[in-house]
Amino acid sequence: MEEIDLPPGFSRPELIDFEGITMNHYFTNSWEKVQNFQARPDDILVATYPKAGTTWVSYILDLLYFGNTAPERQTSLPIYERVPFLEITIPKVLEGVEMVEKLTTTPRLIKTHLPVQLVPKSFWEQNCRVVYVGRNAKDTAVSYFHFEEMNLIHPDPGDWINFLQMFMDGKKIFGPWYDHVCGWWEKKQTYSNIHYMFFEDMVEDTGREVEHLCSFLGLSKAKEERERITKGVHFDAMKENKMTNYSTIPVMDFKISPFMRKGKVGDWKNHFTVAQNEKFDRHYKWKMKNTTLQFRTEI
Repeated sequence: MEEIDLPPGFSRPELIDFEGITMNHYFTNSWEKVQNFQARPDDILVATYPKAGTTWVSYILDLLYFGNTAPERQTSLPIYERVPFLEITIPKVLEGVEMVEKLTTTPRLIKTHLPVQLVPKSFWEQNCRVVYVGRNAKDTAVSYFHFEEMNLIHPDPGDWINFLQMFMDGKKIFGPWYDHVCGWWEKKQTYSNIHYMFFEDMVEDTGREVEHLCSFLGLSKAKEERERITKGVHFDAMKENKMTNYSTIPVMDFKISPFMRKGKVGDWKNHFTVAQNEKFDRHYKWKMKNTTLQFRTEI
């Protein structure tokens, strides 16, 4: 694994309106390449809104498929090389499509934060399996706020009050949380190859969720192996693991906050004031009134 450095003149980007959602150029620079990406039938797409457990599920999938056959991956390749981020383009640092095309593994594990309407159509044409992870809006907002503070390829989030309002207005990169989680939920009703997981369920009983994932993927794993994987993907273990905690990537400032901060359900209670919570609840009810999708904000 080579050390990668930021290119000269690197600075935080501006927000742009792109295809009807808020983005920045690090996720749109190679848009034609992304849209023309050719999926293969055995590709597995890990799709999430940011800060919903993407790295967690990516690591579980990597261990399920390659933990025994290629154990050296676990100590030599960071997770963002094993499960490339399709739409990212940071010159000389990360080029998502190119990284996916260089993968020699089968299946290829691919990560995206795109809302469902912007996913390259070849994934649907090839009937690829998709693992979607949703996380409750309040914890997502808190986690996203701390993430934006330390992630230099996102604009500066400002203070928590400003951030929370922008989150509610859907003016965060990858668009409104509400549209994202509901869009993928609706897609699941017509496209059977989506496994919709919840971050809260994973925290509550990781082993059970790994079992459900195996069932969806048609993988038969001995109970002992599932237990070993469940232990290996414990939050504290991943937080200390240089191959999963993103500490090897220069666009994140760990002096501000670690990439993996708490991994808890209910941390929103340490950030929302009573007034903010009441306002958020009213807004949430209005935004989510037409969906059957439900989240837990505590377990």
